Amino acid sequence: MKVGVIGASGFVGGELLRILIGHPKVELTLATSRQHADDYVYRVHPNLRGFTELQFTDVNPSKAAEQCDLVFTSVPHGTSVKIMPELVKSGIKIIDMSADYRLKDPQAYETWYGYKHPNPALLEKFVLGIPELRREEIKKAEYVSAPGCMAVTSILGLAPLVKNNLIDTDHIVVDAKIGSSGAGVKPTMSSHHAERYGVVRPYKPVGHRHTAEIEQELSTLANANVKVSMSAHAVNMVRGILSTCHTFLKKEASLPEIWKAFRSTYQNEPFIRFVRDRKGLYRYPDPKIVVGSNFCDIGFEIDERNGRLVVLSATDNLLKGAAGIAVQSMNVMMGFDETLGLRNAAIHPA
Repeated sequence: MKVGVIGASGFVGGELLRILIGHPKVELTLATSRQHADDYVYRVHPNLRGFTELQFTDVNPSKAAEQCDLVFTSVPHGTSVKIMPELVKSGIKIIDMSADYRLKDPQAYETWYGYKHPNPALLEKFVLGIPELRREEIKKAEYVSAPGCMAVTSILGLAPLVKNNLIDTDHIVVDAKIGSSGAGVKPTMSSHHAERYGVVRPYKPVGHRHTAEIEQELSTLANANVKVSMSAHAVNMVRGILSTCHTFLKKEASLPEIWKAFRSTYQNEPFIRFVRDRKGLYRYPDPKIVVGSNFCDIGFEIDERNGRLVVLSATDNLLKGAAGIAVQSMNVMMGFDETLGLRNAAIHPA
């Protein structure tokens, strides 16, 4: 199958290229970048030197279908909506990496993103690409929207509890910490080394956009409105997310009951690992031990005194939080083995 990446010069685009080059079922035929048109891919992504001689081309949505069976659109939020109608018209399969097609309610884009969605009719045609929760829909989909990195990390940790009606869905607090690559490739004052190194910087204590996705997906599972309070922090690492989710049990629950909720939800899921060990350094999920992998590590602890259940969920924001889960969705869409190109151990130490 011929596959392309539109907007391939960023961090997520680079990870898509890296995975697709090594994928046994696809041929990478297109990588676009306005800024780097005609440059070799390996000049922007030097880790790919020796793996491809592909050159970047300028963005031309009308020609993408001539070169590809499926494209990943890895362009900034607000840009995807401009090129999507032409891509959809071409009949090509699409996996969008932006936020432009994640939310089902057009009004939500005015609330969370500050713009009126120009293609509201397309929102229903996109499936949110979380295979663990939407596999059957993804199998039938022509268009998939990859979830936000902090959103999917939190959703995967919380979904079993909401699905099994174990927690108060009016009071869920998500405390997310993310590495610098989550801010993208374009440098800013906040990414300047002297300002970025050594920080634990709260940058969105309230009103983070990923809240909308978390509430949307958990409300679907609960068949009722779920309220989530989210705070985001930039921390001193390049890759990785840790979502610490504070939930409150509806009634006293035993350890086996909670384990049953997680295991029944994620039975045989290839990229979910449970981490709750009695000894060793990594007794709970830690982003450090998922870097370079498509795993989401999930653990929990019970605060019996306060009826609180703390869920910890860790991912690599560029993989399970972006490129990895997108390729996982591609595998599901095309009927491939879901783990193709993705079944790699994390890098340690990193």
